[in-house]
Amino acid sequence: MISENQLHITQYNVISQNIKYGFLLSIAIFFASLAFVFNTPQEIITGQITILTSPANLTTDYFALSNVGATLFNSALLTAHSIGVIRMTKAKVNGPIIAAVFTVAAFSFFGKNLYNSMPIVLGAFAYAKVTEVPAERSLLAALFGTALGPLVSEITFNIGLSFPLGVFYGYLFGFIAGFILPPLAKHFVGFTKGFSVYNVGFTSGVVGTMFTSLLRSTGRNVEPVNMISSGNNQAFTIIFMTLFSLMLIGGLYLNSWTLNNYGALLKHSGQLSTDFLKTNGFSATLINMALLGYISTFYVLFHGGEINGPAIGGILTVVGFGAFGKHIRNVLPILIGVSLMGYLNDYDMSSTSVVIAGLFGTTIAPIAGRYGTLIGILAGALHLSVVSNTGYLHGGINLYNNGFAGGFVAAIMIPLLEAVHYQQQKRKEMREPVDPAEVIKVEQ
Repeated sequence: MISENQLHITQYNVISQNIKYGFLLSIAIFFASLAFVFNTPQEIITGQITILTSPANLTTDYFALSNVGATLFNSALLTAHSIGVIRMTKAKVNGPIIAAVFTVAAFSFFGKNLYNSMPIVLGAFAYAKVTEVPAERSLLAALFGTALGPLVSEITFNIGLSFPLGVFYGYLFGFIAGFILPPLAKHFVGFTKGFSVYNVGFTSGVVGTMFTSLLRSTGRNVEPVNMISSGNNQAFTIIFMTLFSLMLIGGLYLNSWTLNNYGALLKHSGQLSTDFLKTNGFSATLINMALLGYISTFYVLFHGGEINGPAIGGILTVVGFGAFGKHIRNVLPILIGVSLMGYLNDYDMSSTSVVIAGLFGTTIAPIAGRYGTLIGILAGALHLSVVSNTGYLHGGINLYNNGFAGGFVAAIMIPLLEAVHYQQQKRKEMREPVDPAEVIKVEQ
């Protein structure tokens, strides 16, 4: 029997595809419109050329590299491109797809652009073609896999090749990376058991480390960079408060001005794959995304951080995964854990690298969702320590460095937590009252 609540969600999902596509498209339009508030069309075009023709290793803030308008336009362009790719595969918008589109939009503020993303997308769909599976099966790998965009830019513009050779080898390596991502991502999800929601981020870290090692073996120097902007807090606080308020109002309107289904959403651990649109409906999911947006923005401001390209990337990624595994109950312990570890070890908590470690570190939010607040705080603390040392492995050509580090944290913690949980369960069973009738049966 289907409950009335489940029936409501099912009916709503059937009729809401146009609304979901409209929601994603509105994000692209929102950023494109803002671009012309900050800069002139000429400045945006000039900035776009700079973005497209520059290495994009972590952490290259496009605000600092070009200008705010060009960066916003870059994000709008890639968001629209992602929607077009989704339409091409005739996929229905669900939680993972919303997370993927928001992640593409997010990292378009510091590392992704149309030039370095295209070969990876083509490679992922080529894998689907060769293996004769529907293109939709490679869709998430194609979108999330653009994390390796800096690999393409690095080879094209930064290792001393002539321009034609740089384009050729950049696109060749990017195509190969995209081609191998889908099968590897499917395999590596078992490594983290779904407790790091950036599964392709971990996979991209492994692939990025392999390519970086190959480049270094030829004498090429591949290193992370640190190009960061400042001074945009006031403008982007207003922008994000407006955006998240509109999302919250929209969610409440679609939810008949109630919080129905939101309490149920908070009960999920978030372990892969938890699609909140499927389990709780689009309206409750939109409310969740908006609340996570508020929390993420205030987290940056609370620590005195700058709302720059990487920080915006962190905020938007948390918001996107509000449709696919993250909610305020499992995210907060991770943020607290990162903050405590930072203060205990005298980190500069206003540093962009530390701020984004907290935001992107929420990849392991399902650990808090499954094992509770204290374990979540411990996971967040461990994540800050691990992520501080993983960037060198891939030289910054994997934009999802926190996804890479989070995969290791989950892989370390989950077997230990499962072992302890198993022993606790055994002890609990031993303490349970014994049925005398069962004892007599055994003795007879």
